[in-house]
Amino acid sequence: MTVPHPFIRRKRRFIPIPQMGFSSYPITTTAALFIALSLLSVRTNAHIRSLEDEGFISMSLSSKGLGFVKDLLVQGALSFMTPLDLQPIEKTVKIPLVGRVDIALSDITVYRVGVGSSYVSSGENGVVIVASGGTANLSMNWKYSYDTWLFPISDKGAASVQVEGMLMELTLGLKSQDGSLNLPLLEWGCHVKDVFVKLDGGATWFYQGLLDAFKEEIASAVENSVSNRMREGILNINTLLQTFPKEIPVDNVAALNITFVKDPVSSNSSIDFEINGLFTARDNILVSNNFHNEHQAPVSCSAPAKMIGISLDENVFNSATSVYYADSMNWIVDKMPDQSLLNTDGWKYIIPQLYNQYPDYDMNLNISVSSQPILKIADDKIDTTLFSDMIIGVLDASEVIKVSSISLVINATGSVQISRNNLTGSFGLSGFTMSLKWSNIGDFDMHQVQAAVSTVIDTVFLPYLNFQLAKGFPLPVFPGFALENPEVISRNSQVMVCSDVVSTEKYI
Repeated sequence: MTVPHPFIRRKRRFIPIPQMGFSSYPITTTAALFIALSLLSVRTNAHIRSLEDEGFISMSLSSKGLGFVKDLLVQGALSFMTPLDLQPIEKTVKIPLVGRVDIALSDITVYRVGVGSSYVSSGENGVVIVASGGTANLSMNWKYSYDTWLFPISDKGAASVQVEGMLMELTLGLKSQDGSLNLPLLEWGCHVKDVFVKLDGGATWFYQGLLDAFKEEIASAVENSVSNRMREGILNINTLLQTFPKEIPVDNVAALNITFVKDPVSSNSSIDFEINGLFTARDNILVSNNFHNEHQAPVSCSAPAKMIGISLDENVFNSATSVYYADSMNWIVDKMPDQSLLNTDGWKYIIPQLYNQYPDYDMNLNISVSSQPILKIADDKIDTTLFSDMIIGVLDASEVIKVSSISLVINATGSVQISRNNLTGSFGLSGFTMSLKWSNIGDFDMHQVQAAVSTVIDTVFLPYLNFQLAKGFPLPVFPGFALENPEVISRNSQVMVCSDVVSTEKYI
């Protein structure tokens, strides 16, 4: 028969559960990845002693972002909690008018966990996540037996249990460990307030006896099992964090170093940390790494507040030019919009002796950067000067005859944009100067050459450069998440990206 639900009020003090052994359970990849994302950040003016200790990319997770992380983590945790098997419970109890009764509960399974509300707070001691008003639904089998003076009596059946008023809490520390993020679990636990039981079968006396005998055991079993599962989830996340790569490949030449360089810093308004953030060569090319962070005043995001702020020091960009310059910045131009400039006929009024010596010959232009480009980030723009050489070559059968070389100093001004999770950019010509470096066809008037060179820069050199820059490089945003409505601010030797974040994949 079905017995009406009783209401049992239990007042228990919240006690963190001590460390215990654990089993291996896969936590949702999305939740784990976003924890790593959520803890990207740190701005500090502390003295830097070595390059390995310096961070050139910093990220700050605001209160708004922390709330988003909390919601995702709670969703993932609820999915991870079930199904949850509890240990069988056996007990001998004394029932009035019946006597001593042996009761056993088995196949106890938590098949659903819900949360009424949740909140997160951060501070010097770490991050605290609290979920209150929680509920849990359990199924179980029961049986009892007792002896009478005539014969033994036994019965069995099923029951459903609803646990209400659950409070789940955990406190996480924030540490950098061997270049990876580590989340030490400082305190965790679960408190159960109320237990409701619905029996399928059984006598009325057994129902009340079951409640009196097992309400504390059921509550404690739920508290311990949920607490242990919480611990398992964080341990699994930490294991996953240790497997994350220390660099993000950009292409076959360069990678972005994303090792953590300091412990994250937590305050009541944000969580911050620093990563190295410099480009490195992927094929052991010798590259200058003489970069030092001058720790300029941080650039602030404008209102309304965004979830995350990613600050990139201009040395991040200069480390990229260092790697690509070491790999070789060289282009052979054999096609261009004005194809006449790739035949000596197009140069007969510009450099007459070139046409006279090589009439109607096809040509190519070999453009190479002669020193590492240095970028300077100013208010809403990025300035750079490119020192390069342009060798004019004449094609004679399979041979390229180098006839002259022109030195170019190209001044360009650019801006930074966001494409998906990539930081991209483009540059425009602000001016250039040139001089004749050497010539095998005699001197010629550089003023006559200026218009042709300007055409080459505007229609070939800068478009090619911008094509490469449009590919961009990945910001340290983990897979499964995307920037939403990003804002880019260039100022004070830094590029600041302020953005909200959205999940792009479902939990698995």
